[in-house]
Amino acid sequence: MSNINRRKFMQLTGGAVAAAGAVGFSGFAIGGASKKVVIVGGGTAGATAAKYIRMADSSIDVTVIEPNQHYYTCYMSNEVIGGDRKLETIKFSYDGLKGHGVKVVHDMVTGIDANARTVSTKGGQKFSYDRCIVAPGIDFKYDTIEGYDETVAEKIPHAWKAGDQTKLLRSQLTAMKDGGTVIVAPPPNPFRCPPGPYERVCQIAHYLKHNKPKSKILVLDAKDAFSKQGLFTAGWKKHYGYGTDNSMIEWVNAAGGGRVSAVDAGSMSVTGEVEDFTGDVINVIPAQKAGKIAFTAGLTNDKGWCPIEGKTFESTIHKNIHVVGDAAVASPLPKSGYAANSEAKVCAAAVVAMLNGKPAPQPSYVNTCYSIITPNDGISVAMVYNYADGKINKVKGSGGLTPGYDKTTMEMRAREVGYAYSWYDNITRDIFS
Repeated sequence: MSNINRRKFMQLTGGAVAAAGAVGFSGFAIGGASKKVVIVGGGTAGATAAKYIRMADSSIDVTVIEPNQHYYTCYMSNEVIGGDRKLETIKFSYDGLKGHGVKVVHDMVTGIDANARTVSTKGGQKFSYDRCIVAPGIDFKYDTIEGYDETVAEKIPHAWKAGDQTKLLRSQLTAMKDGGTVIVAPPPNPFRCPPGPYERVCQIAHYLKHNKPKSKILVLDAKDAFSKQGLFTAGWKKHYGYGTDNSMIEWVNAAGGGRVSAVDAGSMSVTGEVEDFTGDVINVIPAQKAGKIAFTAGLTNDKGWCPIEGKTFESTIHKNIHVVGDAAVASPLPKSGYAANSEAKVCAAAVVAMLNGKPAPQPSYVNTCYSIITPNDGISVAMVYNYADGKINKVKGSGGLTPGYDKTTMEMRAREVGYAYSWYDNITRDIFS
């Protein structure tokens, strides 16, 4: 990282346990009157909040309501698509949360009554709460792309919710003939994991280079610029000939006609603003919004996201309901797994304080995002944030970006990959163990 070395960054962030202490987990008394928290969604943010509330105050009754028996992380799912990781390695159960005394209910939440403070489910259950934490993740604006919906996604996958979609895109790549064309269509801002589509391009290119070298990747982007663009395009140039006549990757920005407005699953084609394109494998990632329950509960603004107060993540629309993770409007924090984990800890500390009649502690937040260009070439960006003047702010000089090839060695780049794997093991252990 260019502005701060990794050792100093880890000293600032302190790792998962110290970060939890930094937002005030160490100062709460255990015991007291019965207090109930219901958490809607058991992904990265919801599971983290559940665990850390119980760790801070075991007298709080915590229930997580999540329809799926297992959770698949979107982070590291690109490696599954590229073939360097098995799907089972990104799959997690809720046994760890249960070990902390969290009640896990596998059901679908259908409604939240902010006045009655109750959560209702498809299975006919009703749960009362003192505080509710909603971690709905993202949903897709299918209506922004003509011809694309949940049914078509079974043939033209988005793979932006990990699990079956990840497996489907991987199987399509392995079945594709050598010499085929893969189309990747990244979404407009804002969306989950800003560098993710471009890491996916790297992972697919690495697979094709070593297994189907006559193939090409066409990136049809809804934007004119993207996260870590200079580092990604330099990596594409170094490993995949980007910018040459023999490039495996072609990137078309929005200004150049890259924005996809329609898909035709029958002809396996997409419509750009200038021309139509045909692919053997097509990965369309639609524009995004907060998960469905956020709309049902009336937690969203006119842009489809959930406005919150950054110190506690309490909704600015409904009191006693907090929103964490990708659905929350928490800029400048990105919509990322690490940010969701950090937000959930801040929210958990605030909820525990409020339920114990104390003010919410002063928070800090952290984000690191790793991207793997090849198995021996990784890049990252990191940042620390504070809360001041009523908003979340970047801490000047606290983070940094992996330097370019002219200032790094391949040994250093390989270490970044190792750091990425270590980060993944640590954060998933922090959430689900």
